[in-house]
Amino acid sequence: MAEKKSTHHDEFMKLHMFKEEYIPKLEELGIKSPKELAEALKDDEKTKEIHEHLKGAGPKTIEHWKEDLGVSEPKKEEKKEAPRTRKVKKPEEPKEKKAEKKEKAKEEKGGEKEEEVKIEEEGEYEVKLKPKLSKEMLATLKKRAQIDSRRPAFHRQEWHRRKRLRKVNWRKPVGDHSKMRQHYGYRPNVVSIGYGGPKETRHLHPSGFREVMVWTLKDLEKIKPETEAARIAHQVGMKKRIDIEEKADELKIRVLNRSG
Repeated sequence: MAEKKSTHHDEFMKLHMFKEEYIPKLEELGIKSPKELAEALKDDEKTKEIHEHLKGAGPKTIEHWKEDLGVSEPKKEEKKEAPRTRKVKKPEEPKEKKAEKKEKAKEEKGGEKEEEVKIEEEGEYEVKLKPKLSKEMLATLKKRAQIDSRRPAFHRQEWHRRKRLRKVNWRKPVGDHSKMRQHYGYRPNVVSIGYGGPKETRHLHPSGFREVMVWTLKDLEKIKPETEAARIAHQVGMKKRIDIEEKADELKIRVLNRSG
């Protein structure tokens, strides 16, 4: 049997990035026409309900829908900023005068040497270790990030009808009459070769390191700190985990899942 299309099907499909699967979900919320959708988008609470109910329609797509439907948001009153004041630095004294003042202070104290006191600030940001990669490898990592940003989310067949399919790994659609298997344009995207990333950067951490599982202190000796990083297994207890992290710091090995 062919699926029944709503009377406003063509009007809905004219909206930016609108999918046919959104129509039955909007009908569940009581929205059956684009005019009702425009009225709902004027209210912030209803827009939140639409965003939560339509998984896949992000805030940017909803903003495009508002532009297509002519929904104008109320202008916010601009706050007047206070006039900014510029701090003028005092002219620094020349180095010769500073040296003369220090010598005079030493003579007054009887030639006693001043002890330099170093203040160590707590909570300073420590730069994480980075791998030593070639220029070609860095370029492929950037290319992988670009491909990941434009790769769509792959969903199971009829995931919008059954809740149990929303949190399940993707599977190939099977069925003689499956429109998703036949790659119809109004059905979700299917996993294929064209969506893959570069072969050289597969199974690499976003930082560029290759992950190596660690269970004991001896496993750290096999790691190459220039290109590999350690990931402590979740079965390891806290006492042994702290020992592994201290040993890794001595060997200058990066730990991807540190305890603190």
